[in-house]
Amino acid sequence: MRFLFIGIGGFLGANARYIVSNWLTTSISSWLGLHAPYGTAFVNITGSLLLAMFVVWSGERLDLSSEMRLLIGTGFFGAYTTFSTYANESIDLWRSDWRIAVGYILLTNMLCLLGVLLGLYLGNRLWHLD
Repeated sequence: MRFLFIGIGGFLGANARYIVSNWLTTSISSWLGLHAPYGTAFVNITGSLLLAMFVVWSGERLDLSSEMRLLIGTGFFGAYTTFSTYANESIDLWRSDWRIAVGYILLTNMLCLLGVLLGLYLGNRLWHLD
């Protein structure tokens, strides 16, 4: 049953990300005349902010079931942007040991960027898309 709640939240969050991100990127790019992933930045920032607010609000003000916490926190915000989870977990780690947090943040960013570069290289080599 928990997977169903996560799935429903994920469906809603992924669609919200798609709609908001595409609309903002298209609107701001045409307004400024410069193309950049404005919508992606927006959903990452707002997702991080809203997930943190939800965690505090649901933990201190509401008596939400674990299923509703999974639907909103894991499902919706997890699909709206996984960056929100990464950012919130990084801050939790920072609170317990800032040195480990710095290493985690730097390694995660570097390895993810390297993963993209490796994926592009391998994809081009495998499917000859150079």
